[in-house]
Amino acid sequence: MTEPYEIGVRIASRFREAVDENWLRGVAGRVLAAEGVAAAELSIVITDDPTVRELNRLYRGEDAPTDVLSFALTENCEDFVLPPDQAPRLGEVVISLPTARRQAKQAGKTVQQEVAWLLVHGLLHLLGYDHAVEEEGQVMRLREASLLAGSDIIR
Repeated sequence: MTEPYEIGVRIASRFREAVDENWLRGVAGRVLAAEGVAAAELSIVITDDPTVRELNRLYRGEDAPTDVLSFALTENCEDFVLPPDQAPRLGEVVISLPTARRQAKQAGKTVQQEVAWLLVHGLLHLLGYDHAVEEEGQVMRLREASLLAGSDIIR
């Protein structure tokens, strides 16, 4: 499924047993395919709360932990031209596994379900979805639900 996609995955060493790298690539590949993305490069990072908090502080000006951050490489780069044989670089999705664990427990979900939702959410941000205003948020939530419902993303 990930063939047309170059998906780099970095998992903090203490979380390597908790999250499967190939599963993350598979989830991302299915989302990209469902969104009609022909080819793309992206990175997925699974890390801890302090790392995500520091990234949130540095890049969003919010000194607080969060569950997922998306860093689009194409933001404000409309004029950037890639070589014809190079897939577009979407960016990076950073997920805090400790936060995902807490949220999964609170919501009565598995950690895998929560991580899948966070990855889908982060990828949709990279693809231009947003939830800054209510109407956009509804569209994004419906797309997340559609991608996760009845699919083999969560086994």
